[in-house]
Amino acid sequence: MSDTQDNPEPPWKAAAEAHKRAMPLQRLTGNGMDYADVVALYAAVDDGVEWQDAAERLGRVNLDRANEAAAAGHDITARSWWLAASACFRVAQVVLEDGDRKRDLFTDMMNAYGAAGALNEPPVEHWHIAHHDDRQDGQLGGWLTLPASGTVARTVPVVVIFGGFDGWREEYHVGATYLHQRGVATLLLDGPGQGESRLFGGLVLTPDFTSAFAAVLDRLQSDPRLTGPIGIWGNSMGGFLAAAVAAADPRIAACCVNGGTVRPAEILQRYPRFTAKVRPLLGIDEDAAAVSAMETYTLGADTLNDLRCPLLVLHGTPDQVFLVANARALYDQAASTDKTWREWPDGDHCIYNHSHEKHTLVADWFADRLHTTSHAPTAEGHADDLAGQPNPDHSTDEHAPAGGTR
Repeated sequence: MSDTQDNPEPPWKAAAEAHKRAMPLQRLTGNGMDYADVVALYAAVDDGVEWQDAAERLGRVNLDRANEAAAAGHDITARSWWLAASACFRVAQVVLEDGDRKRDLFTDMMNAYGAAGALNEPPVEHWHIAHHDDRQDGQLGGWLTLPASGTVARTVPVVVIFGGFDGWREEYHVGATYLHQRGVATLLLDGPGQGESRLFGGLVLTPDFTSAFAAVLDRLQSDPRLTGPIGIWGNSMGGFLAAAVAAADPRIAACCVNGGTVRPAEILQRYPRFTAKVRPLLGIDEDAAAVSAMETYTLGADTLNDLRCPLLVLHGTPDQVFLVANARALYDQAASTDKTWREWPDGDHCIYNHSHEKHTLVADWFADRLHTTSHAPTAEGHADDLAGQPNPDHSTDEHAPAGGTR
């Protein structure tokens, strides 16, 4: 008899290993979770503690640390521990289906993130943006962060950043800080079917999703502090959304697609269990109906012919969530004349394993394009005065060496 038959794995083990594969060390640390917390989380789940319970406990410890530091007047330390607590609560709720426990943990995450944001200079703002379409009426939630006054140039551009199926806005806090350092504001957004906009705002993803993003752009353009162009940065399935929005709305002055695809439903062919993430995203309870609906979300040549703003596409060659060929199709079919392709031969999904390199590349790319555009496009069309914009015939296609894009 084999060792496996003599010592069968306990039923919780498979779930623990699946969670660790979905949220590897490089993803968690690269997006704001403290290394020691990741190690402690993995050790706890290896001992049979449920993922959400282990991550929540770590978050509570970090909350205590934040409160102690704040009471002692150590605001910088308090802010760091509130961010650490927020990261733990975010990681805790990811594995749960929609329900009271998920909403409670999500609230804990928002409260901790908001407490940290209140100590930022200038303070982070929690935005709620009304949206309605033929199917629903609700609100989108986001966090606006303006760059510190010492980094502000002549204009203040803004980049809207969001995730995909379950990696939501706060996960991209670290990447946003690279933009702040370059004088660019950010709006970390939960789009329709994501995060706060779904759990509390009542919005799911519908075929009319570009109208929800149009409402966001309206709000940004109405803020007198945001005087520059608007960029958009979508991660994973959010890369699909970002490209679609950039094609639909000429107010987008630059678009980054990280780990995206022309067809998000491709993941369901390789990982059918992921249908459990798609159902709540779309607000559809039945598996077959959710899969069928997801198949309608595609980007073809007709749509991508309208994607004309500067475009940056990042992808990892081994990515099995969204295949590199489907990200390449997005890049190749986009009509942008200023477009850049970066491919890492060892890159994981969304290039978590080259976090700093990715973030510096993206931040510099946005800063170069958004700070040099003379003025922001309107909803009716692109700006006429683009005298400072990069060479309009500037396409770059690079495969990174094994160590990264050197």
